[in-house]
Order: sequence, then structure tokens, then C-alpha cells
Amino acid sequence: MNRTFWKEAVVYQIYPRSFQDSNGDGIGDLRGIISRLDYLHKLGVDVVWLSPVYKSPNDDNGYDISDYEDIMDEFGTLGDWEDLLNGLHARGIKLMMDLVINHSSDEHAWFVESRSSKDNPYRDYYIWRPGGPNGELPNNWSSIFSGPAWELDEKTGEYYLHLFSRKQPDLNWENPKLREALYKMMAFWLDKGVDGLRMDVINMISKVEGLPSAYYEGLAPGELAGGGQYYMNGPRVHEYLQEMNREVLSKYNVMTVGETPGATVEDAILYTAEDRNELQMVFQFEHMDIDSGPGGKWNVTPWNLTKLRDILHKWQVGLADRGWNSLYLNNHDQPRMVSRFGNDREYRVISAKMLATLLHTLKGTPYIYQGEEIGMTNVQFPQLEDYKDIEIHNMYKEKVTDGGGDHEATLKAIHVKGRDNARTPMQWDSSPNAGFTEGTPWLKLNPRYEEINVEQALADPDSVFYYYQKLISLRKNHPVMVYGDYELLLPEHEFIYAYTRTLEGERWLILLNFCEHPQTVDLLEELNAVTETVISNYPEEQPAMDRETLRPYEARVCRLGG
Repeated sequence: MNRTFWKEAVVYQIYPRSFQDSNGDGIGDLRGIISRLDYLHKLGVDVVWLSPVYKSPNDDNGYDISDYEDIMDEFGTLGDWEDLLNGLHARGIKLMMDLVINHSSDEHAWFVESRSSKDNPYRDYYIWRPGGPNGELPNNWSSIFSGPAWELDEKTGEYYLHLFSRKQPDLNWENPKLREALYKMMAFWLDKGVDGLRMDVINMISKVEGLPSAYYEGLAPGELAGGGQYYMNGPRVHEYLQEMNREVLSKYNVMTVGETPGATVEDAILYTAEDRNELQMVFQFEHMDIDSGPGGKWNVTPWNLTKLRDILHKWQVGLADRGWNSLYLNNHDQPRMVSRFGNDREYRVISAKMLATLLHTLKGTPYIYQGEEIGMTNVQFPQLEDYKDIEIHNMYKEKVTDGGGDHEATLKAIHVKGRDNARTPMQWDSSPNAGFTEGTPWLKLNPRYEEINVEQALADPDSVFYYYQKLISLRKNHPVMVYGDYELLLPEHEFIYAYTRTLEGERWLILLNFCEHPQTVDLLEELNAVTETVISNYPEEQPAMDRETLRPYEARVCRLGG
């Protein structure tokens, strides 16, 4: 397998609106990010992935783009962006931009033209369909953000497709002129020095011909259905990505990761196998659905390690020699990992370190989401109006306002799974507004910022921050952590995830306890072969109970001899 920078890199995701405000308007911006570059350099990350900063009316916080080649006024200017790029490069950090090309904003010039008349040259840049004889929707697909995936445009009397918000019309990738325009835009940024592209819902760009309605047993007439089988991993998606690679990506030394909801291991191999010339890695979501019940994301159900380990193991083995994994447990769309997979109270620091150990010792490229490196937690705002996310409000309207559902139960689900858990402002210090802004923050702060913040983390040698720093350094200095073969141990254990990484005779053992009770490790042969503990998440002055016992949420990485 080829050795490349993107396999060895550790990526840090910045959600610009919530990272650092520089001008007191309560909204994070590019100048704010620039002021924190030394912090990122100190952490040791190799790549910064910047969530969208393009011009946008902000219906979906920047994922609705009205001008792909300019910067949102709230975030700054193109000159600020160039200063950010130069500041990163001066510190040896690469920049990955978000590429949102399944859909645009309805305020994009292309869509303004497209909706102006049926014979406009830009009409076919989007997906338009007439309604049925009695005004029925073109099909029964539901939007991912609730409600139908179709919006009637009064001027031309036709519907346009929007898999997300109605202000996010889907682009028509069947149109070669549209594809050419998108490739030209990508080259605009790559020519400016961008080092990587994270491609938003890239596996949705190809829809099944005819856009058929989705049917399943028990579906009532007129009822909406998901429709994902007709637009996820569609018939021409690989053709499009290979064309994109040929026309643009192959001409630059660029890192690529595709967001691919619903992708299987087999799909991921097609997207990431090096001889297929598509993408380098994908974000899969199987482990992110681990606590989703039959009713979907908001039907929160208990998860267990057995289920999580089975999923991660399947992806580790499945992509071992045929693709590459993206390693993450949270991002701007997911709740905070220490609240979801760890213990954000008594064992917050210990369990945050344990989860970090998992992410940095599996095979693949680790992604750190801002605040993860200080152990930021979920927020539980008591009022619905404290939340800003369109997905939360659309869901609440559908389930409670219109559907008569229970307010308290729905709010509880929002506390667990809502996207705003990840979007509360970065916690820099214990001063008012956590050092994020001198104004009123666009989204309320997590009230725990006084105990959980960067200033506190940097002052404590045993903090989550310094543990991340050590893990990143280990990856840089020990190729076994990047390229080593993965082998699962203790496959039946209810609470321990144990595995080895092996490269050219070097073998490391990773032991992770996923619960708050001590657990016995039944691996005498491996434990007898331990020559040193490389890293552990318990302070050295706390002696281990014995080598066969893992303390609550303990993580141990050991070198094996013999």
C-alpha cells in the first residue's frame, strides 16, 4: 500500500461560526481563526478542514451556497481567507475546504435564472418536474430535513427537487455544462493553494432515471417515503467522480474525503480503491446510527460496545487493503462524543482520552472536531427556542406542532442527538462568553465552559489536550499506528475493545474499557509479551490494579516483544 501524507495526517475540523469571533458581532469569523493558529500548531494537527465559508443566506449554516467563489460577509473577505491560508501554510498545516455540490442555495445566480422561465439556459442546471394531473407531487420522496423533497415554484408552475431545505435545490448532474462549471469552480480554489476537499453528501449527486416514488409495505396513499435508494450511491455516481478526478483532482496534490451517508463497505471500496481514481476516503455513518431506533435518528435507543465494535471492526477489515478509513466519533452534525460514547460527568477526562485513543490507534485518518480535544460535552438547553438548527425546528414542527407528539420526549431526543450539541461556541476560557466573543454569541454557550475550556486545559499537564498532543506525536513517530495491520482480540467481550497493530515485526496492543467498572483482560499471552506501556489515560502516580484489570474507561497502548 502506498504511503501518502493524507494517510499520515491528523485533521482538525473548524466550524467557523462557532470557533472564534474577532469583531464582537457574536459570530465566529476568519480573522478569529487566524488569531488561534498557534493553538492548532501547538496541538500538532496537519490539516484544517474548514466547514463552508462561502457566500450564503445561511438557511443551513453555510451549506446553502449562493456564490461559490466569494466569502460570506459575516466571516470576512477573500483577502482574510488568503491570510488564513498563508498563516496555516507558514505553520506547516494544510487547508481542506468543504465542497457542497449536490445542491446550491436558491439565491445562487444559477437558480435565479433557472426558475425565471422553462426555456432559460440554466433551467436544466436543477431538477424540475411538473406535478400530477391534480397537482400531486412529482414523487413521494421526503426531504432529509422533514416534509416533501419538492417545492412548487409559482412562476413556472413546476416543482424543483430539494433533498435538504427548500432553499437548497439539488443540482442536475446529468447536465454536462453544470459539471463543467463545478469543475471550473473547484480549480479556482485549488489554484489558490487549497490542499484538500471534503465533499458534502457526494454520493447523492446521481439520481435514478425517472425519479420513481419509493414504496414499502404499509405505506399509505399520499404518505411520504425516504427515497434514499433512488439517490444514494446512484447509477452514475462513479462515472461522475472519475470524470471529476480526470478533469480536476488528478492535476493537483489534493486530499479528498467524501461524505457518503448510507454507504456500505462495498460502496466505500468503489469510492476509495486507489486504482479507481475517485476519492481517497469517505465518511461512513453506520456507527453514527448506532443509537437510532426504527423511527430514525430521533428515536433514541441504547447502544452497546458489541454493536459499535462490530461496525468499526467490519470497516477496519473491509477496507484493510482495498481502501482507507476516516476515523471520527463526532463532527458538526453529530452530538459530542464524550457525552454519547463516554461518560461526560465523573469520568469526562478519562473517557474522552479513551475515545481519543480509539480514534488515533485504528487504521485510517483521524478527524478531530473543534472542542473534542478539551473534552467539550453536549448541551441541554431547557427551551426549544435556545436551539438554532433548521433540522431541529423542522423535526419539532413535524412531530409536535403538527403531529401532536410529546414536547418533553422530543426535547429529550434533541438533548441527545441535536446538531447544536456540536455547534455551541468554542470554550477558550472562563471569562464571560468563554473568550469566544465580546458580543452576544449567535448560539448560547454550553454552561459548563467555566470548568471546561482551553485555558484550563493548557494549564493542566494531565488534560485531554495534552493527551491528544501525545497521540498525534505518536502517529508521526511510529508508522505502526498508521500503516500497521489491525487484528481484533476478545471479540465477545461486552465492555473491552482490544486489538493489535502490526507492521514489519513491530506489534502494539490496544486495550480500551468502555464502561465505568473495572474489567478483566483475558489475554495472558499478549500481556506476558508487553515490553512497555506506550501511552495510558490514567495518571502515572495511580498504579494499575494489576495488569489483567482495566480501570473504568481505561485505555492502554502497549508494545509487545517476542
